[in-house]
Amino acid sequence: MNYYHILQVSQQATPIEIKQAYRRLAKEFHPDSQNDQANHEQIILINAAYEILSDTRNRRIYDQRLRGKSTQFVQRRKEKSRAAHQYYAQTRQQQKQVNIDESKWIKEVYFPIKRYLNLILAPLTLQIDCLSADPFDDRLMRVFEKYIRSCNDYFEQARLIFTSQPNPRKYASIAANLDYCLNHIYDGIEELQRFTQTYDYYYLHTGKELFSLAAQLSQESQNADDVIL
Repeated sequence: MNYYHILQVSQQATPIEIKQAYRRLAKEFHPDSQNDQANHEQIILINAAYEILSDTRNRRIYDQRLRGKSTQFVQRRKEKSRAAHQYYAQTRQQQKQVNIDESKWIKEVYFPIKRYLNLILAPLTLQIDCLSADPFDDRLMRVFEKYIRSCNDYFEQARLIFTSQPNPRKYASIAANLDYCLNHIYDGIEELQRFTQTYDYYYLHTGKELFSLAAQLSQESQNADDVIL
């Protein structure tokens, strides 16, 4: 979500041009107007964009973030993927020397992690729907922030369980799915936290997409043929 696109101005627009664009769009989309284009959600985005771009300091910070956002995100994903591959290279080596109790891993690792994943992923849509009523409402934002904190707590518990014992060789692909799933959730939580700090809908959209990818990986691990349910 790009604030310049929302206000329909270029990134080189002057403060006067930004103010003129805001007034025009606010009049066009305001719910109280008689226009066919009236849209409550759109006016929220327009107000958020103007709040940032009308302030010189906030606009400078936002411009810097726009320039570095794509590069930073790609680099962060590469680093986490590289760390995940390194982790599994080490884990596979350890598995050659350890006799794993597979049923114990399913009971003490797989099922508890799946429970935490559900606690994180299941409420997201409802939480976003509730917040969309008015993202600038302090009470609604506090509820959303509480949800994010609970997600972080559940993630920490799941990660602790995941690393509590080596993964059985038989379930290596399932363990890999769970690990990638947890990585996506970690990144998703970071993006959602950034949204609560900046009201930048780019972060909300990215966090939602990462959680969606995590949900797909979680489902794939559940559908794997070699899981004994």
